[in-house]
Amino acid sequence: MFQNSPEIVIQGITESGQAFRPSDWAERLCGMMSVFGEDSRLSYSPYLKPIMAGGIRCVVVDLKLEGLDPAAFSFLLAFARDNELKTRPGRVGKRPEEVAGGPATS
Repeated sequence: MFQNSPEIVIQGITESGQAFRPSDWAERLCGMMSVFGEDSRLSYSPYLKPIMAGGIRCVVVDLKLEGLDPAAFSFLLAFARDNELKTRPGRVGKRPEEVAGGPATS
């Protein structure tokens, strides 16, 4: 889909330039794959993260998810397509939390 990027960014803006609603769509979408950790706290999947980029709510999808859970990956792409959301490649380098010793994303 996007060459040389280990992730896809689903942007909260439609192909026609409208902001996607509701405003917490990214958190809701990521919440679908949240899990309770050993500390009994709910946390987002390491393969799906809500972010703000350029003032736009987005969801970053790690391409590793495609191999681990093809159905979930297909659902996310269908969600973006069905809602006419823009997608773009994500970062090529590591995210700041990965460099700082954050949760592993293997």
